[in-house]
Amino acid sequence: MQFEPRDQFEQRQKKLEQIQALGHAAYPHEFRWTHTPAAIVAEFGKAEAAELEAKKVEVRTAGRIVSYRLMGKAGFVHLQGSGARIQIYVRKDVVGEAGFALFHLLDMGDSVGVRGHLFRTKTNELSVWVEELTFLSKAFLPLPEKWHGLADVEIRYRQRYLDLIANEKSREVFVTRARITQELRKFFDARGYIEVETPMMHPVVGGAAARPFVTHHNTLDIDLFMRIAPELYLKRLTVGGFDRVYEINRNFRNEGISTQHNPEFTMLEFYEAYSNYRDLMDLNEELFAELAKKVTGSTVVKYGELELNFGKMERLSMREAIIKYWPAEAGAAPTAEELAAVGGPTRIGERYNAWAKPAGAPYAAAKGVLSAGQWIGLLFETFAEAKLVQPTILYDFPTDISPLSKQKPDDPTLTERFEIYVAGMEVANGFSELNDPAEQERRFLAQIAQGGDEVPKQLDVDYIRALAHGMPPTAGEGIGIDRLTMLLTDSQSIRDVILFPQLRPIAGGAEESPNSAETA
Repeated sequence: MQFEPRDQFEQRQKKLEQIQALGHAAYPHEFRWTHTPAAIVAEFGKAEAAELEAKKVEVRTAGRIVSYRLMGKAGFVHLQGSGARIQIYVRKDVVGEAGFALFHLLDMGDSVGVRGHLFRTKTNELSVWVEELTFLSKAFLPLPEKWHGLADVEIRYRQRYLDLIANEKSREVFVTRARITQELRKFFDARGYIEVETPMMHPVVGGAAARPFVTHHNTLDIDLFMRIAPELYLKRLTVGGFDRVYEINRNFRNEGISTQHNPEFTMLEFYEAYSNYRDLMDLNEELFAELAKKVTGSTVVKYGELELNFGKMERLSMREAIIKYWPAEAGAAPTAEELAAVGGPTRIGERYNAWAKPAGAPYAAAKGVLSAGQWIGLLFETFAEAKLVQPTILYDFPTDISPLSKQKPDDPTLTERFEIYVAGMEVANGFSELNDPAEQERRFLAQIAQGGDEVPKQLDVDYIRALAHGMPPTAGEGIGIDRLTMLLTDSQSIRDVILFPQLRPIAGGAEESPNSAETA
């Protein structure tokens, strides 16, 4: 008989009452296991039947029931735990009347513990010959009908617990994500960096151009801003003598949601005194190659239809990228001299817009009069950014769009800044840090005067004060762990690599409890 969800909920509640009547606790406090299902498979997966029979390996293991077959006075069940499954074999004449009565009351999704020895069935499947069965918890709600391949993306994101039960690929993504952060820590710890924690609520917005989330501290009666970047605090530590420092940090930006953006995201940010941006470029080539190899086994990583080679990074200046990827239909590509000339970027931008109309880019109208540096940044974003598919270091950004970067000595219109692009996505941003307090104050004030939702509204006086105490030449960088995880797990959406991504509320308001009379 096929039950509706509400019927199943009620049927399973009745079964729990029957299980309690047999003397089992509805919600036991513990189960002492010797092996997880994954550990059994790893340690004994290749053991022959004769070897298992001779040794009678005793195990205590537990997991969630993901398959259930009852055949008269015996039955087979698969338990899932720690990312693997192990079969168990339950016989009435071994577990006894009470044990087999419990076995009859189990459902898909329930959790049980077993004690027994390992053996191989006639089909040669590694299994546990159960001598004792322990009830651990009842699943009142059934697993998805196609639990072995939950495909509904909405359910996968909203009910990640079901996704992790149903989709082994999803579980592997988050195990890999944990491995990525472990390897990042190892890499920087081995190079003398110190891991620190900095505030997540800031009195002044700073460290990046982004719209912040605002909160209020009741006791202090002040508004605070959720961190958009830890940069200014980490550089304060560099002033204080922490020459190599890093933080794996949560950041919050009140901006759009897309396959590459989530309002809450994770970054690695680090700073190295007595170094410049070229030192970090070299370090990144080593970091990305080593990370890809340790996490995936190779420096060549599959991402969708692409094969990304992390063992080799091309280097292009922003001007070179514009020249290289200038659309042929828009006429002759500009020269480096034209892009560097006074008024050159503006003329080139207007020429591009003239060609692109009427479908083109109404950037000037939307943003007002753009500076030369802003035109350079806009030209790059418009037609070059998406073309940076293989790992690429893009360097020498205009000063106008780099308020925290040190200017190049031979060209003050450019800064010693770089970004790393892979598959058309920015995954890292670094630069030689501006450590001149007077110049930093001037740029901050110019940024504030520019206005807009994504620029600071207030000067961070304490940060200027810190710089006035003297910060050594320093290079710093932020790496997006979410996007990096996307690339190393072949995930096409950032929501696939964040356990609980931000989503719109379900239409119609608050959800009903599964215990209510309305739903199950």
